[in-house]
Parts: sequence; C-alpha cells; structure tokens
Amino acid sequence: MNSGRKMDDVGGSRRFELLVNAIKDYAIYLLDRDGYVASWNAGAERFKGYIADEIIGQHFSRFYTDEDRASGLPQRALDIAAATGTFESEGWRVRKDGTRFWTSVVIDPVFEDDGTLVGFAKVTRDVTDRRAADRALLESEQRFRLLVQSVRDYAIYMLDAQGYVTNWNPGAQAIKGYTADEIVGQHFSRFYTEEDQQAGEPDRALRVAREAGKYEVEAWRQRKNGTRFRAGVLIDPIYSETGELVGFAKVTRDLTERWQAQQETERAREAMAQAQKMEAVGRLTGGVAHDFNNLLTVIRSSADLLKMPGLAPAKREVYLNAISDTADRAAALTSQLLAFARRQPLKPEIFDAGDRIVAMRQMLETSVGSAIRVLIEAAPARVVNADLNQFETAILNLVINARDAMPAGGDLSVTSKLVQALPAVRGHAAAAGQFVAVCVRDSGSGIAPETLKQIFEPFFTTKGLNKGTGLGLSQVHGFAKQSGGEVDVESRVGHGTTFTLYLPVAQAEQIAAAAPAREVRREGLTTKRVLLVEDNEVVGQFARALLEELGQIVTWAQNGESALELLESAADKFDLVFSDVVMPGINGLELAQKITARWPDLEVVLTSGYSHVLAEENNRGFNLLRKPYSVEGLMGVLRFTA
Repeated sequence: MNSGRKMDDVGGSRRFELLVNAIKDYAIYLLDRDGYVASWNAGAERFKGYIADEIIGQHFSRFYTDEDRASGLPQRALDIAAATGTFESEGWRVRKDGTRFWTSVVIDPVFEDDGTLVGFAKVTRDVTDRRAADRALLESEQRFRLLVQSVRDYAIYMLDAQGYVTNWNPGAQAIKGYTADEIVGQHFSRFYTEEDQQAGEPDRALRVAREAGKYEVEAWRQRKNGTRFRAGVLIDPIYSETGELVGFAKVTRDLTERWQAQQETERAREAMAQAQKMEAVGRLTGGVAHDFNNLLTVIRSSADLLKMPGLAPAKREVYLNAISDTADRAAALTSQLLAFARRQPLKPEIFDAGDRIVAMRQMLETSVGSAIRVLIEAAPARVVNADLNQFETAILNLVINARDAMPAGGDLSVTSKLVQALPAVRGHAAAAGQFVAVCVRDSGSGIAPETLKQIFEPFFTTKGLNKGTGLGLSQVHGFAKQSGGEVDVESRVGHGTTFTLYLPVAQAEQIAAAAPAREVRREGLTTKRVLLVEDNEVVGQFARALLEELGQIVTWAQNGESALELLESAADKFDLVFSDVVMPGINGLELAQKITARWPDLEVVLTSGYSHVLAEENNRGFNLLRKPYSVEGLMGVLRFTA
C-alpha cells in the first residue's frame, strides 16, 4: 500500500511539473527559504531571459533594480510573505539583457506539514503593456481635466442619472456663482427660473436628452445671487460600456451680452422700419393731398359757378359734367390707393386673360398713339379668377408706363403664356401651381437699377410735374398680390423694360361655381321701405335725400344698435336694410349677420369705400355697393333686391 501511494505521489508531481512548465504567460518558480531559485518554468525564461541552468541556485534579487536592492526590497518581500502569508506588489524588474519591464508579483510562503518554512512560490506577470495603457488613460484624463478646469467661458460639469451635480469647473463657478463645495451633490434644477421649475422644464430637459440623444436650447437661467442670464444649454447623455445610463454632460454658455446686442439690433431695425413707414406715410399724404386738392378745386369751382344767377343751361351742363367726371377721377384715385394697400374689395370672376387682352387691342392702340407699333400675342384658354376691371386697369397702367418710356416711338408687345410655377420674384420665394404670365415689353429708355427698387412705391414717379400720379405701378403690384399672384420687372438702360404680371390659373371648382352675371332690369323702380344705417351725419342726410328722390320710403338709424331696436319692434315694416360697414359699436357686417340670423327674408345691402373685413372675408355673401356710389349704382341695387 505504501509503495503504491509513493508511485502516485511521483506521478502527481510529474504532472504538476509538466503543467507549470507549459505556462508561458506567467513566470512560476520556487525559491528556497533564503531566496535562491530552486525551479524555473518556461514563462520565467520567456519573461526574464534566463534559461534554467543559468538561474537555478542564483538569488532572486538579481531580478530587482539597483535602487530596489539598495533599499532592501527583495528581503523585505520575503519577510512580509512569511509573516502575513503573502506579498503582492507591482514594480520594475530587470531582464537578463538589462532592460526593465513592469511586473505584477505575488510571493506565497511554502511550509512543511509540521509548519516549517521551506521556501517561497513566486508568480510574476509582465504587465508593461497594461501599465502603458493605464498611464496613457491617466494622462489623457489628466489633460482633459486640466482642459476643463482651464475653461472660464463655459460651465462644463457632470450630472448623475437623477440630475445631481457630480463635478464643477471654474467656468461654472464664474457663470453661476456657486463654488464646487456649494453645488456638488445639489440638483441642477436650482439653476432654472421659478416658472421653468414649476413647468417641469428640468425633468423635461433630461428626458429629451435621453430620448433624442441631445437637449439643446437657449433660455433664461438663474445665478446664485438671483439674477438671470441668457444661457445656451447643451445636455448629452453618458452611457457605460454595457449601455447603462450613468449620467449627463452639461455645457452652459452665458449669452447675455450677445442677446442684448441682438435686442438692440432688433430695436434699431424696428426704429428704422418705423422711420421708413413714416417717410412713406409722408410721401403718401403729400401725394394724396396734392391730387385731391386738384380734384376738389374743379368741384368747388364748378359748384360756385352753378350758384351764379342766370346761368345758361349749356354752361350749367358743362359744370355738372365737370363735377361728375372729377368725382369719377377721385374714385379711381381711391381705388388705386386701396389696390396698393391690398385692401381693395375685389370682385373676382372667371374670364380668359388672353381673350380680354385681345379685346383691349383698340383701347391699347389708342392709348399709345400711332408712333408705337403694338404687337399682341395672347393665347386663349388662359382662364383666371380675378377682378376683371382691376385686371384691365393693371394692363392699361403697364401699357401707359411703356408708352411714356418711348416718347419718340418704338415697339410694344403684350403677350400671355402659361407657366407651371411662379418663379422667385424680387426676393420672394417661388410657388407651385399653374400661373398665367402676361408680359408687357417695350423698347424704351429702360430703368436704372437704383430706380427699380422704388417703382412700386405709391406716388414714386420719374415723370415730370403733372405727368402722372405715381400710383399706376402700385395699383398693378397691389392687384397682383391681392389676387394671389406677383409682378416682376426686368430692365436695361437703353434696351427697354419687361413687366410680367402673374395670376394663378382658375381651379375647376371655381369655374364650376361661377354664376352668370345678373342683367340689370331697365324698367322703373318700385317703392321700397328702406332702413338706412349710417353714423356720419352728412352722409346720412345725403343718402336719405337721394333715396327719397328715387321714390323710396326711408327711415334713418345712426348706428347698428338703433337699427336692431327698430327691427325688433317692427321688422315687417321694412323691405331693405342699406347699411354702412365701418361704424362704432356694431359694425355693418355684424349687423347684417344678426339680421340674416333673426330675419332671413329681409334683404341687406352693405356700402363702404374701404373695409378690410369685407376684403378679407370675401363679403360673406352680402351685396356690396362701393363708395362713392352713383345714382345709377344705387338704382341697380334697388332693382336687384326683391
């Protein structure tokens, strides 16, 4: 039995020796109790450079550096292992060729069964590469830490996953006013304004950063002393190698000075825009005053002459016609002003732009004179939905403008074509859809580049005194914009000018919904009971007198509230309500809506020289008589109503 046990021990020892010698990544060898090498494996030979015959029997201290041997480290390592049961450390060791390498060392004491110390088992691993990587990482972290700590213009700090501050750089202290001792461990929500805290903005910021991968905003934040500053904020989530959220990186910059500068710039821009508006108002007022004074002079002079006793009937008719014609010119001037302001209540209808241009040939040729050759190439089937009168006025204005650019004669062409999109015009973006492009091209003097920027402004004109109002091109511009289109201009000095009017092609549903125009019956008027609603004393008296002259029975209410009271007491006594639109209190449109809802069979006609409500709401289905209205226009309204 004993001999069999010894044979097993011998076999086990041999297998263990083979195992140890097979290990290449660790130096595993034995020392006797005094530190002399008693065994040597292949890993030890690989790391240290000695073969077994060279090193067995040598003291292990030769692997240490001179400075470690001088300090007694080898013996101290054995003493600690014997006393404590192990010695473990990292440090420099020396190969056979004298080069150094960084090692991880473990020394364990070896005892007999009776507890007698017989030597030491020593395991050494070459960790030079790992140490180099650790040192590189450490140096990188140190450089990054130095970088972050040296930044003063940005607050750069970390938050944990719940939003508590974990570190703090000098920039954060400079911007927010807290020292690291005051703020580390505190929740970052204290930097937010009270209203943002109540609105849950801090939690939302972290949620957005998690879900979107980034949270970026410019907003107000609060310093330690309670003052606010404009901040540019960036929050990025930080994840571990396993994908677990470990916190957030937060960068904040103080943008207060930039924001204040932007506000100053915006205020300056607004002030400049206001000054430009006032300049435009001054120009507009001066132009209107000049033109209307001329018209009023004719009217006043004609009226004074009509008062003269014994005036011959022929002269009386001349003065009456002068007053009537001048009133028409005043109405046209007002219409052009409203078109420029894009507040002219348009009456869109379906018509073929090409056909209308062809139909205008004789009028256009007469307008420009025989010295100018006129070419019209307007293809049919170019149907638009626009105000026909305004369209013809716009074409005539462009043609007259071209005529004035060719005082010695020249060539003028008016053409139309279909385009598949509205191009980018005068800095405005392009638009999709089909448009009719009407081009008016002349061979005249052209327009200087600096003048092109102003030609659509009201009362701007390069013509001589009393040669034009300066409203022609502004009417074209206003009509185009209000109709959903645009107007463009190209010109070269000495080579002529081309104006292009773009109008959107009518949609199928617009064409289908277009109702045929009513014909005005020419037979005599029937007497109607009219409720006149007009807040202006002079206009009210005139309108009542005019209606009574036309054989109508008139009751005059000076505001919408009075009109409703009359209707509540006796709605069946009226056949028609004729109301102004712009009135204090209940305006004409609101009054019409109340009447339609309460008395749906009662006819309502509205009248106004200008109403943005009517212009924008497309009259809401009510008949509209524009001011100034003529006797014929008023008779037409009375005939149309039931």
